[in-house]
Amino acid sequence: MIAIVSIGPLEKRLIDNVVGFVSNYYSSRFGIKATFAGEIPAEPFSVAYNPLRNQYLGRIFLPTLSSLASKLGAIAVVGITDLDLYEEGLNFIFGVANPSLRSAVVSVRRLRNEFYGLKPDKELLLERTVKEVMHELGHVFGLSHCPNRRCVMHFSNSLIDTDVKGPLYCQVCEKKLEENLRKLGVLK
Repeated sequence: MIAIVSIGPLEKRLIDNVVGFVSNYYSSRFGIKATFAGEIPAEPFSVAYNPLRNQYLGRIFLPTLSSLASKLGAIAVVGITDLDLYEEGLNFIFGVANPSLRSAVVSVRRLRNEFYGLKPDKELLLERTVKEVMHELGHVFGLSHCPNRRCVMHFSNSLIDTDVKGPLYCQVCEKKLEENLRKLGVLK
């Protein structure tokens, strides 16, 4: 099972649709279901907050999410949050993952049109969130960035990159994903 949690409150429709997409993809291809494992409070992650940047260091979320995966018996966990994330040397990140911890976190903050002073678009937010969650799950399962601009594993340096790529892995990445899931003992 892949566990998906919200870190702080998020729109139910957004979470339900992301969980549905991930579950449909992973269960139809690999027999792995995804489930919503609930909302966890954002307060414990306040140690990740950098007041100079008004952002949260993404990697700080991963050990806590990893221990949650262990408690739930999940093969991976993805946290989705509205907190603005960054990593050292980068202005911001849409998400970050760690394969050894089998955890990832995705921020919807900069996926929202409103962040850029544009009119809200719930469908576009949903598409972008699905892509970033699928991307980070790919990293959790050992995939690296893909040169194919349409593959969900293509690196998103901006929203334009996210909007151009699709929500699915290309044939090369999907084959690698299956191999990696076998190596991890998730598939027979």
